[in-house]
Amino acid sequence: MKLLVTGNLGYIGSELGKQIKGHFLNAELVGCDLGLFKQCLTANSRAGDTFYDIQYYMDVRDITKDFIKGYDAVVCLAAVSNDPISKDFEKATHSINLQSSFQLAQLCVDEGVSKFVFASSCSMYGSGGSKAKIESDKTDPLTAYAKSKIGFENKIKETIHSQNTDFIFLRFSTACGISDRLRLDLVLNDFVAGAVKYKKIKILSDGSPLRPLIDVKDMCQAIIWAIKKPKEKKSRLSINIGSNKLNYSVLELAHKVKEHIPDTDIIINDNAQPDKRSYKVDFSLYKRIGGDYYPKMTIDKTIDELINQIKSIDLPPEDFSNSKFIRLNHLRSLLKSKCINKELRWI
Repeated sequence: MKLLVTGNLGYIGSELGKQIKGHFLNAELVGCDLGLFKQCLTANSRAGDTFYDIQYYMDVRDITKDFIKGYDAVVCLAAVSNDPISKDFEKATHSINLQSSFQLAQLCVDEGVSKFVFASSCSMYGSGGSKAKIESDKTDPLTAYAKSKIGFENKIKETIHSQNTDFIFLRFSTACGISDRLRLDLVLNDFVAGAVKYKKIKILSDGSPLRPLIDVKDMCQAIIWAIKKPKEKKSRLSINIGSNKLNYSVLELAHKVKEHIPDTDIIINDNAQPDKRSYKVDFSLYKRIGGDYYPKMTIDKTIDELINQIKSIDLPPEDFSNSKFIRLNHLRSLLKSKCINKELRWI
């Protein structure tokens, strides 16, 4: 088997390389990444991306038909990765997350790639209320990031009718957990870092928004499940990926962290504007068909692992919002130093 992972030098891809090699011992694993976050390493040990047999430093927007020849499956992780970045780089978000992903998908169909796995997002449910959302529910994307994810899903379903390529859209919960390229711009990771380093958790909202969570290890397991899933003719499967036990409000997450670090102060922003990005998600379909790949990590185990990793890294004494662990800050730094442009291309 020959597998391609785009965006493999990021938060998820750094863990995915290890896990794929554990499941597909004889697979040829190829990575393709622009390298924007290559230096944002957490650990000094062997980074997960070194498990890739071949590494290409390439913008996914530049992938050609010749490049895609010979692959059995493609995993599309390459994306502008969250709401704050998509707000700063909205044009690039549309170009990378939607246009280039669709171009890649079309090339895969043309070249007979059997499986296309797309890292989508539950954030497309937007202002979802208290009823848990299932895959057939109406979406309500509120940000450029969320719009790009559902936009890609819809475009594939509306325009690509080939029976040769099986498309699986993994609507991931909010990511959390340790990685060789840790991100602290994710809600649980942010809270643990604040508690470990400063004994403070700062909640930017009133704490009421709902978020489903998934550890990055379980995200990787879902990708492996999607690769291994028997191929179906003309399949276009959108599936919520997470656990029914891991739907939390932001305030509940803060208190879960405080259970592990009791001397932590929780600070709520009483003057914050209401956060409409609040959604509860139902993961029953994945539980039914995902089998052993359904999430196994508990919130407590994820917090414990984060505590241990964050203790081992250097963060500024006052605030980590200007560190390389905040992806938007890192991109702004590259932009200011004229290493990249607003299109997120190297200069």
